[in-house]
Amino acid sequence: MVGLITLAAAQAIANVAFSKFFESSVGKLGEKFTETGLKKIDELYQTIRKKLSGNPGANHALADVEQGNQEALQRVAVYLLDVMNADGNFATDVQKIADEINIHRVEDNSSQNQYNYGGQNYQTKTGENNTNQFGNSTTNNNNYYGTPPQV
Repeated sequence: MVGLITLAAAQAIANVAFSKFFESSVGKLGEKFTETGLKKIDELYQTIRKKLSGNPGANHALADVEQGNQEALQRVAVYLLDVMNADGNFATDVQKIADEINIHRVEDNSSQNQYNYGGQNYQTKTGENNTNQFGNSTTNNNNYYGTPPQV
């Protein structure tokens, strides 16, 4: 049996399940997940939608989220939390699907460049949300273009 679910966990699950209603385009969601991950997101959405559909208040919150109201997502998360804490089997199923989605997340969609100037080699990696990592190495003198040689 699953232990007590927190509101933060329910919010994270709801954010993933209903992300398609808030992404500006399906393509952006496709950059973050593999095709299998996108199918699992839809499965999670359908599972939650089916379970919450018996509650009139949850139905109103779901309808608001499906219309793009991001503030209603908090209400959906509260309903989801209540149902997950009341039904351990449902909570286990939802967490299993959420874990499978996380496996199919695109890990790294950034580029990496190395610039060599004299004795200093600078390597830059630009990540999501314009985060940058900079490193410098004065000991690596190997320049490979394509497949590195087999050692």
